[in-house]
Formats: sequence, structure tokens, C-alpha cells
Amino acid sequence: MRLVLQEFLSLDGVSQGPGSPDEDTSDGFTQGGWFVPHMDEEFERQAGTWLGTADAFLFGRRTYLNFARDWPKMTEHPFAGILNGLPKYVASHSLAKAGWDPTTILSGDIPAQVAELKRQSGRELQIHGSAHLAQSLLAAGLIDELRLVIAPVVVGRGRRLFPDGGAPAGLRLLSNETTPGGLAIHVYESTGLPEYGTYGAER
Repeated sequence: MRLVLQEFLSLDGVSQGPGSPDEDTSDGFTQGGWFVPHMDEEFERQAGTWLGTADAFLFGRRTYLNFARDWPKMTEHPFAGILNGLPKYVASHSLAKAGWDPTTILSGDIPAQVAELKRQSGRELQIHGSAHLAQSLLAAGLIDELRLVIAPVVVGRGRRLFPDGGAPAGLRLLSNETTPGGLAIHVYESTGLPEYGTYGAER
């Protein structure tokens, strides 16, 4: 399976708490819900297309607990059957059990276990949110594709997908589009380490 990251970002790179004011208030974050005003039918259509290519999901602990709390109750939502029914994996060193079936808890050497999952047959193993987990897997060279949905808002503070001191990574743009609500959707393929050059240098 290909490992694909889907992440909502503000224009200044914040990924924390896009969906509601109380989604993630860790470290005193008070700006939650910044993504919601920009959602529209075009984005919902694209999100549904992406979900249709998943054969399993991978989450960090915090994102998993939020999804596990909400999605089993949202049985009428068009995405509910996919999210509730497909296999799920949660990377956590503290969870003793997971109640959102079917879920498997991964602990110990997470990158090695994710690499083993990628060797299984299937289309996509999708990460939704889970920025800390995504950072470690990007550093390990395991993420094949990044689908970044950027909202036209500057949040000002909060946890970022690409923090200072993060691992360098080369990317190739596969596609980009905008929605009527102002979301910029950028899809990238991982290419390994970045390339460097000097402007104006003779070739």
C-alpha cells in the first residue's frame, strides 16, 4: 500500500484544531475551527474521492480518539461507512485498548511497523491529521504522497505540520486546484532529500 498523508493547514502552516473550537485545546490553543468556514461542495467531492481510494487508515492517538468519539455516531454521513468499516491503525504508547473496531494499536518501533503495513497488498494507507505521527514518518521516508488542503486564514499560533528543525524533504507537485470556498489543494509526491543549487550559476 502507498502511505498517503491528508492534512488541513492554515496559510501560516498550523494544523492544530481545524474542525471545531474544542477539537484540540492542548498547549492553550484557542483558535480551533478555523478550517470549517471554508468548506464547500467541491471540497466535499474531492474528500469523498480520496476516501474511495483508501484500504486502511493510520492515526496518531489524539486524532484517533477524536475520530473514534465522533464517527460511530455519524451513521447518516456519506463518509461514515468507509471510516467506520475499514481497518484502522493507531500509533500509541499509552492506549491499552481501542474501541473503534476494527482497530489495531501500534507501539514500539512505529516506523518499522508502518513499513510492514506498506508491504501488504492494497491501494492506500491514509493518514488523516495526526501531525506528530506524520512528521516522524516523513522523516523516515515512508510517506509517498501529501495532500495538503490550505485554508485562506492566518491562525497566528498552534502546532505546525512542518516545524522549525523538522526533517528536510523533497517534493514534486502532482496537482493543484482551488475551491469556491478559497481552499487551495496541493498534492505532492515525495522524492527523497531536497535538491539544492545556486541561482545564476553556470550550468
